[in-house]
Amino acid sequence: MNWLKKLPGFQRAPHGFEWRLLRLLPHILLAGTVLPVLMAVLARFLLTHGSAAEIERHIQTFDFVMVGLVIFIWTAVLTVAIGCVIVWLMKGPAYVADGYEVPHSDKPKV
Repeated sequence: MNWLKKLPGFQRAPHGFEWRLLRLLPHILLAGTVLPVLMAVLARFLLTHGSAAEIERHIQTFDFVMVGLVIFIWTAVLTVAIGCVIVWLMKGPAYVADGYEVPHSDKPKV
């Protein structure tokens, strides 16, 4: 049995936005990682008001927000990449499925 019998006469859909988006995702991932890290480093120089304990608390809170932002960006990039791969697969060649004869299809039970 041939599992991958292509549908005769099927034409593949042209590549569209999904390929442009897939090529852009590594840049988004890099920028979405580097920029929050730089902001966290910059916060150590800009947050200088208050006592030492208050400054430490503000910096730690800002670090937690930046870590959350990085994880959110990674998750969003992964989700978009999965969506692009699904669209790419759906635009691929069509395959013929093997038919399955249903024994009672011409005489349905009432």
